[in-house]
Amino acid sequence: MSETIQLGDISILVTRKDVKNVHLSVHPPDGRVTLVAPTATRLDVARAYAISKLGWINQQKQTLDNQARETPRLFVERESHYVWGRRHLMTILYEETKPFVTLDHKRITVTIRPGSDLAKRHQVMHDWHKSLLHKAIPPLIRKWEPKLGVEVSRYFLQRMKTKWGACNHQAGNIRLNTELVKKPKDLLEYVIVHEMAHLIEPTHNDHFIAILNEHYPNWREARIELNELPLTFEQWDS
Repeated sequence: MSETIQLGDISILVTRKDVKNVHLSVHPPDGRVTLVAPTATRLDVARAYAISKLGWINQQKQTLDNQARETPRLFVERESHYVWGRRHLMTILYEETKPFVTLDHKRITVTIRPGSDLAKRHQVMHDWHKSLLHKAIPPLIRKWEPKLGVEVSRYFLQRMKTKWGACNHQAGNIRLNTELVKKPKDLLEYVIVHEMAHLIEPTHNDHFIAILNEHYPNWREARIELNELPLTFEQWDS
């Protein structure tokens, strides 16, 4: 059962679980605050803890507010686009052929039919992004299945507004944000490991943290780097 603590204009969702310690989190992109507490924790105790961390909460929310955001992508000549963490300039070619995208070390070239509108250019790029992810993800899953002792039944790609990934523990599925194609590949790997670890432990309790500490010890640094990278306009804009 969840309850809400209100501290001024800050709402904190309190959830009690089978954990040993209190976990306070400020989530991108909008600074949503959650507090996970041991099952027997009284609400007034959780409130006192949150008050003691109010300075930290405000600092985290300020960091998110100041975080760089991409301007809306128009998919036009010499526009900047990121692929696997590297910046590329876009070139548009108009040909009467099926649309396709090519990439070299400095440039993304999009070949589309004359008269293709913004929605069409956006869809061509989105389909290309998914094709890159479909090449990168299966080898990483195969790498980590024996390490973690789990098996991923299926993975899905999806545009997600508030998460980089998700896991359906019962079905054995993981879901990954298509925006990960813009981030360095090691951060894609971190998200995959994070979601696969949920196949062992569905919650973010101490056991889950121990799994990450054992198998991916630099996960905290990866999480910080991922959340410090520019936020995508169409993904995060409210």
